[in-house]
Amino acid sequence: VRVLHLKENIASLAQLLASTSHGGFPVVCRPKPDHAEVFQGTIKRLELCMLLENEHIFEPETNYESFSSSHPLSYEKITVEKLPNLSCLTMLLNRYTTDPRYQQLFINLEPYINKSAMSVQAHFSLQRTYIIFRTLGLRHLTVVDPQNQVVGVITRKDLMPFPLEERLRLQLASQ
Repeated sequence: VRVLHLKENIASLAQLLASTSHGGFPVVCRPKPDHAEVFQGTIKRLELCMLLENEHIFEPETNYESFSSSHPLSYEKITVEKLPNLSCLTMLLNRYTTDPRYQQLFINLEPYINKSAMSVQAHFSLQRTYIIFRTLGLRHLTVVDPQNQVVGVITRKDLMPFPLEERLRLQLASQ
């Protein structure tokens, strides 16, 4: 599972966006240094792309407590239906992944994540998961274990009837 952290490195984030086509990502954090990372919420790919177009919100690595989010972007600035200019974004991601300056810059994702994102337990009913997708119009759903650690993501594609029936048939045949 590809997860992001509340404080994310710009170069790593650009590399992730350039190398995947996922529509959204679970965001995790470590509540205490000796604890495991736990699910905090989700953020959409389009929102991440819009955030990366605003270099003024990047910050050098600092202690997390002093990481400022004093001037977060407004909701209207990061919510778009589609990217305004895909070729510009591609060049931007390439610059962020190749220029060493961006290895030392970070972005605080906390003000932008959907903290009320749905998640389901790993052994949740497939039928109920399908109902949640249909009734809420979800695109992806984070799967967590009993300790709230991310173990997977279910997408709408995963629940499409034909591939699902085929996979179930193959699994039953192998048993």
